Parts: sequence; C-alpha cells; structure tokens
Amino acid sequence: MNFSLDPQGKIVVVTTNVEKLDASNAPELKSHFLQLNKIGSNFILLNLSNTKYCDSSGLSAVLIANRLCKDTNGKFALCGLQSNVQKMVEIAQLDKVLSISDSIEKGIDSLNE
Repeated sequence: MNFSLDPQGKIVVVTTNVEKLDASNAPELKSHFLQLNKIGSNFILLNLSNTKYCDSSGLSAVLIANRLCKDTNGKFALCGLQSNVQKMVEIAQLDKVLSISDSIEKGIDSLNE
C-alpha cells in the first residue's frame, strides 16, 4: 500500500509509504484526497517523512488537497519533509502557501488552531 490513512479525531493523517512521490503514484494520492473530501474529511495532515523525492505530479496532488480543504473551510498541512522534498517545495514557492511542520504532533497542533 503506497499510502496509509490514520483518522485522529477530526484530522486524518495521510502517510506516504513511497520513496518517490511522482507520476506513478500521485494519482492514487489525489484519489485518497478526493475520497476524504467526499466523506467530509477536510482537516488533512500529509506526512512525507518516508518520501525522499517529489516531482511536479506529487506537488500537484498536494495542491489539490490544499484546495479541497480550503474550499470546505478545512485545513491542510504537510509534515516530515526530507531535504530534497523541502527544496522542491521552496523552489515552487509553496512554502509560502502551505502550512509545514517538522513532526506529526506539530502538524496536528497547527490544524487544531
């Protein structure tokens, strides 16, 4: 399984279990976000601690999740970014748009604010 979902109260922690978040698995991640949105889960924390690489397809999935949450008065956050993924997020200037935390605990706290 490429992604695991862990409901924690109103927040769902989605953890990537892939080393590379790219065109081969980003559609699956988008599908999870769409399903969560459909059932009313709009507080999502994406844990990328297992992911060492992310391409534009992966960033697109992240942006879709962010938009789905915001459009339904929810919140979206990222946590556990490894250095290469952090660099991609910064190059795309998404660090100015997205809420990013070091750990799952801090990410959950940011979503509860």
